[in-house]
Amino acid sequence: MRDDSAVTIGQRVRYWRLRRNLDRKQFADMVGRSTSWLDKIEKGERSLLRLPMLETVAQALTVEPSVLLDTESARRAQQCADPVEVQAIKRALSKYPALSSSGGACAVDERRVLQQLAYGGQAWLSSHFTTVARVLPGVLADAQTYVAQAAEPQRLNAHRMLVMAYRLACSMLLKYNATEIAWLAADRAIHAAHAVEDPIALARASRSVARAMSHTGQRDEAIVVCTDMSDRLRPSLGGDGSDSLPLYGMLLLSAEITAASLGEGALARSLHNEALAAAERVGPQHRGHHTIFGVANVAVHRASALVRLHEHKQALNHASNIAPALLDTLPAERRSSFLLDIATARSRSSAVPEAVEALIEAERLAPEEVRCRPVVHQLISELLSTPAGGTSPTLRPLAHRAGVVA
Repeated sequence: MRDDSAVTIGQRVRYWRLRRNLDRKQFADMVGRSTSWLDKIEKGERSLLRLPMLETVAQALTVEPSVLLDTESARRAQQCADPVEVQAIKRALSKYPALSSSGGACAVDERRVLQQLAYGGQAWLSSHFTTVARVLPGVLADAQTYVAQAAEPQRLNAHRMLVMAYRLACSMLLKYNATEIAWLAADRAIHAAHAVEDPIALARASRSVARAMSHTGQRDEAIVVCTDMSDRLRPSLGGDGSDSLPLYGMLLLSAEITAASLGEGALARSLHNEALAAAERVGPQHRGHHTIFGVANVAVHRASALVRLHEHKQALNHASNIAPALLDTLPAERRSSFLLDIATARSRSSAVPEAVEALIEAERLAPEEVRCRPVVHQLISELLSTPAGGTSPTLRPLAHRAGVVA
């Protein structure tokens, strides 16, 4: 009869082996054992409770032993991207297949890169950041190799895909406050776009550069990047604008948020109005180009801008006038970010129970967004320090799930 604890530990070993992208032979070699031994461990047919071997396995998986032994530690570790995965993204950014005479060890198929980008992009929009962290190093490696190997007819698409891979890396790293590495990914995106002088790729890359600049304190420069690129796109907005118009609008929204962070209310409002006009031209919710641009996204960005302008009551009033059906057109990542802005505005307006309610709703929609991001942990701590938050029957359990000390 199998020991339940051995089964549970074996399942955790298998989970982390797969999450680290290690096959059975690789991992067995790392711990100096056979694949049959590993099979028995992962099936719970053999115990891993002896400390020296447990520590060896944990070290190979780059997790603490408690992550394999303790239920609460295991849950918290599994729900968030971790420093090991951030370092894996950094290592992927440090490689230069174009410098190799072979352009990379193996040929890379365009469809494979497109599928990986679609999978990673959908995981991002669903706020499944552990999935993004797991697949992103491979996406970066394949996109870089494909650019190095692509013949002339495929160069444009190859560079566009590489820009998208760098953009995903930048966005992911900014979520976890790895700003300097995010800046590197954004800068790489710009260089990849410049290599083919493609305005679509440049517009995508410019958004990432602007966001990275904003996070590193270069906010004035970030606004210039967005407005310069939007000016460059403006002549191509005639006709149906199917390629350029959504990207143009997202550049304006990015500049609006940055202007609001600088306290430039009039500029933020002007940029918002221009973005809204673009959204109305786009029509129904646009889901191409990974922009999710449309009236709904413009509306939630306005709430976010008002929060950054410290106009919290205005932000809440604006948010209350956004139709729920419009919000439902947005993916989980956008809706949860909107709810976090609402939670912040309510907290700053001394509406603590309502702020907690928004946090709980955001967690229901996108658990990783709430439980894993440092900025949300800070908000939870602030709410806990208030009389109403400290006695809230729902905030303390949320803090526990997020690993925030109550």
